[in-house]
Amino acid sequence: MEETEEMKMEARRYAIFFSYDGTAFHGWQMQPNAPTVQQEMEHALSTALRVETGVVGAGRTDTGVHARMMACHFDSNAAIDCDHLAFKLNCLLPPDIAVSEVRAVAPDWHARFSALSRTYHYYIIMRKDPFRHPFALRLHFPLNVEKMNEAAALLLTHKDFGCFCKSHSDNKTNICNVSEAQWTIGADGSLCFSITANRFLRNMVRAIVGTLIEVGKGKISTEGFRRILESGKRTEAGESVPAKGLFLEHIDY
Repeated sequence: MEETEEMKMEARRYAIFFSYDGTAFHGWQMQPNAPTVQQEMEHALSTALRVETGVVGAGRTDTGVHARMMACHFDSNAAIDCDHLAFKLNCLLPPDIAVSEVRAVAPDWHARFSALSRTYHYYIIMRKDPFRHPFALRLHFPLNVEKMNEAAALLLTHKDFGCFCKSHSDNKTNICNVSEAQWTIGADGSLCFSITANRFLRNMVRAIVGTLIEVGKGKISTEGFRRILESGKRTEAGESVPAKGLFLEHIDY
């Protein structure tokens, strides 16, 4: 069937899937006086399409946080060759942002609201490693991983995570449904914390990891961790760990 002028003008929606090293960026969301991933993506996309084009991201990542999988969407009145656009974007974007796929999606598909769950990983190394130190927290003391996993399991039984939310955040609710929270030990003794939920609060994962480290050091018991969860107070929990060890690992749609 031949396209009518009306069909040509109908907006089409496209999703971009990509990854980035967040070291040089002040997070995902556009800011007036700081480099962000959204700013780079919109600039590259507008250059490639030769028309000013904004994008909607799957969520916000903080300054210095990385993403192995991130998504955004945009609308266009013209049909787009997805593979060619992915190639052009990779040519235009800086080396620390890489597009894996551009895909046509349904008109009501939404990078943020269509997501079913998100998975974050946090990495800890226990010895000096020149290849991993930019992307992991190095600790100089042993941790009781068994106790940390006992405490982490409590996250699956709780809903209100106000105690792990950055103060003065503009969240409408602190309710999150956590479906996975577990530490694993690598062959080299490194640690990875994996957590999956339908949504996350600002600074939530870094605050959880910081508090679980206190459990691993023996400074907070499993019961103490439960009391922190029930308190709802950020002041009761441990300090947030540095952003460099945190990765948005996967988004499930």
